[in-house]
Amino acid sequence: MARFVITATGTDVGKTVFAAGLCGMIGADYWKPVQSGLAGNVPNEAAAPADGRAAQPGSDRAEVERLSGARTHPEAWMLRDPLSPHRAAELQGVVVDPGTLTLPAGDRLVIEGAGGVLVPLTRQVLYADLFARWQIPVVLVASTGLGTISHSLTALESLRARGVPVHGVAFVGARNDDNMATIGQIGRVRVLGRLPILPDLGRTALAQAMTANFSAEDFA
Repeated sequence: MARFVITATGTDVGKTVFAAGLCGMIGADYWKPVQSGLAGNVPNEAAAPADGRAAQPGSDRAEVERLSGARTHPEAWMLRDPLSPHRAAELQGVVVDPGTLTLPAGDRLVIEGAGGVLVPLTRQVLYADLFARWQIPVVLVASTGLGTISHSLTALESLRARGVPVHGVAFVGARNDDNMATIGQIGRVRVLGRLPILPDLGRTALAQAMTANFSAEDFA
């Protein structure tokens, strides 16, 4: 069974692009339980979407469909403000109950979190807590640049402190062999590969970059 949770050391690291690339490489479905920052694209029934609802413009789900052609599943909650889910839900009057989340069926599934490992889903539950409940292997997406060593090691410690299974680290950015090796060594974690920044980000370019820089066997 190839099921993975994709999280990151922080926001805007490249988590969604990597998730799209992984879906395309291993033929997995995609699901992001909570999407925030959609402004006017959020329907009134944000707390209870229909299973057949199409991806909303500007959502990570729509971007994954564009970049991979993968089958995607509707979000459990869609929130307007570009804030941490706990605060965006409060401002919208939406009650997020992690206990009601039901994972989509299927042997191949990529689940994307929001932002970093310790982003609050509610004021009581962090994403790392949710990952611990699921016990699905986590891929940590990290930058290659300045600051990534501390951010990555902190994220790894936070996951392991909760008993979350860590599958490995996937890097995004310019080549930096020492940063990657240092995180792998000190963090005692498998380095899965590095996705370079693509000047023309499209489905073909992403698929080629994934094949060139990652091994599908590592996600079997």
